[in-house]
Amino acid sequence: MVLKIIIRYSKLGLKKSVLALLFVLYILQGSQHAMAQNSDVPIPDSFLELQEFIPSIGLELRYFSEDNFVGQVIDGYHAEKAFMTREAATALSNVQSELASFGMSLKVFDAYRPQRAVDHFVRWAQDLDDKKMKGVFYPAVAKEDLFSDGYIAQRSGHSRGSTIDLTIVDLDTGEEIEMGTPWDFFDPSSWSSNLNLPPQARANRNLLNAVMTRHGFRALPEEWWHFTLENEPFADTYFDFPVK
Repeated sequence: MVLKIIIRYSKLGLKKSVLALLFVLYILQGSQHAMAQNSDVPIPDSFLELQEFIPSIGLELRYFSEDNFVGQVIDGYHAEKAFMTREAATALSNVQSELASFGMSLKVFDAYRPQRAVDHFVRWAQDLDDKKMKGVFYPAVAKEDLFSDGYIAQRSGHSRGSTIDLTIVDLDTGEEIEMGTPWDFFDPSSWSSNLNLPPQARANRNLLNAVMTRHGFRALPEEWWHFTLENEPFADTYFDFPVK
């Protein structure tokens, strides 16, 4: 089809044919993007649904709600389910088993994240007028600085399938243990190295970091809730199948 269009417009002269070609490529790119966003992409066999694999794990998928820094359900999240690679899910199961022996459980906020969700974040960050969630998630950060400060990026390790955001819940109370800041709070107070916290919050962060690293995960220093499997199986692959 493209070849026929190029041949047809080549009769108009070099300049016009080049412009026609660029127009055709633009249209095709838009069509391919729409297909990628809307197609029923299957979930790879190498991924597991966490609550099926670890039935006792808690889940509060915040991007499948309006309770997140964008303030709306994020593109690519069509169900409250969390997926990870088989290797990451297996390691996380060992973490859950260890915590259960102390009357605690993991609670997941996000796991695998489709690339289309990351694209949604980027579009939102570029809209400097949309600040309805600023007071909750980034009160001390100017929205125009979210890229330069590293809070928003074009790619996310979550899209590789072995990264997770989580916390710990006390099974006696059913409540999250104190971590000093909420999840996804864009501020230096969320850094693992931040010492300006109540002693109990520092101890709880240390507990989460210790149990996760003991079972093969590495922490992200700027986010106490964020961990990636050390030997992740798809270190260079960013998936885009929807969460459903």
